[in-house]
Amino acid sequence: MPNANPLKQIVVKQKNGQPVGIYSCCSANDYVIEAALEAAKRDDSCVLIEATANQVDQNGGYTGMKPIDFMNFVMEKADKVGLAKDRVFLGGDHLGPVTFASKPEKEAMAMARELVRCYVAAGFTKIHIDTSMKVADDDPNVRLSDETIARRGAELARVCEDTYQEVLKTNPDAVRPVYIVGSEVPIPGGAQEADAGMQVTRVEDFKATVAAFEAAFKKEGLDDIWKDVIAVVVQPGVEEKDAGCTEYDREKAKDLMASIKDFPNLVFEGHSTDYQTKYKLRELVEDGVGILKVGPGMTYGMREALFALAYMEDMQFHGRDDEKSHFIDVLEEAMLEEPKNWCKHYHGDDNALWFKRKFSFSDRSRYYMPNPKVAAAKDKLIANLRKEGISLAALSQFMPIQYTKVREGVLENDPEALIKDRIKNTIDEYVFASHQEELFK
Repeated sequence: MPNANPLKQIVVKQKNGQPVGIYSCCSANDYVIEAALEAAKRDDSCVLIEATANQVDQNGGYTGMKPIDFMNFVMEKADKVGLAKDRVFLGGDHLGPVTFASKPEKEAMAMARELVRCYVAAGFTKIHIDTSMKVADDDPNVRLSDETIARRGAELARVCEDTYQEVLKTNPDAVRPVYIVGSEVPIPGGAQEADAGMQVTRVEDFKATVAAFEAAFKKEGLDDIWKDVIAVVVQPGVEEKDAGCTEYDREKAKDLMASIKDFPNLVFEGHSTDYQTKYKLRELVEDGVGILKVGPGMTYGMREALFALAYMEDMQFHGRDDEKSHFIDVLEEAMLEEPKNWCKHYHGDDNALWFKRKFSFSDRSRYYMPNPKVAAAKDKLIANLRKEGISLAALSQFMPIQYTKVREGVLENDPEALIKDRIKNTIDEYVFASHQEELFK
């Protein structure tokens, strides 16, 4: 079918009894994106990369990128690694008034309409419509009704469809967007400890969400577009957080997972699947979660690699203190100077906070990687190790998996190659679970 979105194959294969899905790389980090693209090329597969509403918006988000900028950023890297562009899917996550919630509905929704318009106009083909967040003139003491959430969502879907029709005028081959609805997760940025005790989505709540959105789409005149809604966000009982994660429990989620069989055109989308084991991830896909979202788990791998390189530098440059990058210390200084990205997420005394700033699984340090001082320290770290050469003994001590690959001749002993390979350790767990290479077979 012309313009058909290959992501719809997730639904087709799931309904045919094949445990096939896709992982979603939710990151704007250079190393993470390059690693994801390289892994897709290696596997003759595909990759889904998503920007969240707080990362990328019509004003630049916290990355400084608008949707078209992010699109160009990713596609330039695809060219760099030699991955065909039709194997790269771009998604927008939590698109709606979530980042404009301080405004009244009329103003917040106007901003949200422009947000989704920019995403679709830029060529993003997986759109998560999230209208679950209250805006300024919603009653703070009353739960938002499914009908209100769905009405706002359908309004945004109409903008997406109208924008896609405009795109077709200049690009007749443009792939049709698919849509994700629902939100059973915290706002972009991850869970806080206060979110502990989350529950698996109740079957009746999931079905009410679907019914409300289908009715709202039809009321908006989007009957034909409803078939392009491929997934609903639910809470299957997983969450990444400061101390690790809440592991998937198949037994607790069995009723929810069984309920997806009543909907021939839908799968589940699972957010915050970071730090699940590859076997738990596979269970999620087998049980009906066709899209696995992961973010901090990948930048955590990158952070581990950078720290490992810093430890190697410290060992190899012993006695040459003035030549060291002091990357870990510089990162700590940057986080202390601008605590807003971690202070609401980390709790405890000074020693506990010191530890969490470095090693917390929620990986709030990822927000500081673009900091000029941190970026300069990282560049010096890499330059130092390239000039000095990385000792195999140090590599064995601090990155044993990569050491073995270097010895076997399948990985270059280069700092940036080592960083990306550590990220691929995480990616490989998702590839194991998703079998996403099957989407093109």
